[in-house]
Amino acid sequence: MSRASQPTLTEVRKWPATVSVALAATAIGCSKSHLHDRIKRGDAPVKTIPLGTRHVVITADLVRLLSGEAQGAA
Repeated sequence: MSRASQPTLTEVRKWPATVSVALAATAIGCSKSHLHDRIKRGDAPVKTIPLGTRHVVITADLVRLLSGEAQGAA
């Protein structure tokens, strides 16, 4: 995957349990700074885990978003 290209859902499903905000932003199709701003505001479209001064995105929630599943669906 090149930096400019958006990964496919199949590729995202193979990612580790958590990924960087930058990688998640690429998958969503927004900028890293936009996703960081949404995380700071508390309205990010994906669940994150704070690790000190940074956050990581939960890949399973990213897959949920990209596949169009409703949040909280089992």
